[in-house]
Amino acid sequence: MRFIRLVFWLVVAGCLVVLGLANRGSVTLHAIPAGLAQALGMQPTIQVPLFVAIFIGVGVGLLVGFLWEWIREYPVRAAVAKHRQELNALGDEVQRLRRDNASGQGDAEILALLGAGKSK
Repeated sequence: MRFIRLVFWLVVAGCLVVLGLANRGSVTLHAIPAGLAQALGMQPTIQVPLFVAIFIGVGVGLLVGFLWEWIREYPVRAAVAKHRQELNALGDEVQRLRRDNASGQGDAEILALLGAGKSK
């Protein structure tokens, strides 16, 4: 499995290098549309190679997707945390009951429960 993962990442890296070499031409990125830029009297632009613009676009898309999923999964993470707390509390209760039973105190509780069950 480690070999397959390594081969996969080598193929991805190779594709990125080929994409970068094929798209070295410079492009102008405009921060705001031309009509709005004329109305405001400023025109924020930047010249970058095309592959940089592509990689930045992919990176921003990944960040937005990861953030969206993290927010969407919050209820699931909250439920897991609640269940984990309940599980820890129940584990502590089991340990306490085992200690009590080992010292002989648990027998009275068990007999009381059995007696309570017969009275119904």
